[in-house]
Amino acid sequence: MFKIGTLADWFGVGILEGIRESERCGASGVQLYAADEFDPRTVSADFIRQVRQTAADHHQEIVALCCELGGFGLEHAEDNPEKIAYLRACAGLARELDCRILTTHIGVVPDDPEDPVYQTMLEAGRKIASFLAPEGMTLAIETGPDSARVLRRFIEDCGPGIGVNFDPANFVMVGADDELHAVRILSDLIVHTHAKDGVSLSKVTPEYFYHQFALGDLEWMQTSRICEETPLGQGQVRWDEYLPLLKEVGYDGYLTIEHEIRDGAQEIYDAVQFLKEKLNSEEFR
Repeated sequence: MFKIGTLADWFGVGILEGIRESERCGASGVQLYAADEFDPRTVSADFIRQVRQTAADHHQEIVALCCELGGFGLEHAEDNPEKIAYLRACAGLARELDCRILTTHIGVVPDDPEDPVYQTMLEAGRKIASFLAPEGMTLAIETGPDSARVLRRFIEDCGPGIGVNFDPANFVMVGADDELHAVRILSDLIVHTHAKDGVSLSKVTPEYFYHQFALGDLEWMQTSRICEETPLGQGQVRWDEYLPLLKEVGYDGYLTIEHEIRDGAQEIYDAVQFLKEKLNSEEFR
């Protein structure tokens, strides 16, 4: 059944100690950010070896790399050659870590496939798929800006090598789709999930939210009063329906705890226990 992972960087103690913390809190896998000290374009071979060894010593599978495209993702054609080169470097780093999944936000996919921005993103997506699919790797697009229907069409247009990183909280906080409906639509395309929770505070279009977020990052999100991340179980994600539905559609991978707003490890520890209780409950079984 599902395994529980953490984003090692969110413990706030560096990658290596974050991997150790992941074991301590009861998780079995870690997702790592391909940025800063672990940027694939600058990271040393020695540090990669340290990461591999630390994960092995602490019984942690390296589940996925979180790749930071920044800004508007793949929406702007002039930025895409550099971003695609970065993702190619991420794929090389993932290969060294025996990891097969890269996750990222790609921007807002237009509803109309004839929209020039859709075509720009599609061209980039196909280029990325062309070097990931032959290696058995997947770029998992994080849910949030798009309805499940639009995202599924885009991924099918891109072809093998592109999939879904399903984040239920992004749906409930911004409202691009119902998280349960989205699981049913995306089903077989889901290769990784983020375990996150949150609430919607005011209604906006997903396009407005994600484009403002691209300009202002987490600081804007925290002050916008549009939505708010919460500890698992204290938001609007319907966990008692969501988890069995993931199982029903055939997903059996990681529930990787994403903890973007608050500082400190305690909420990550609490999130692991929350998920374990749900997965061990009689209702879920």
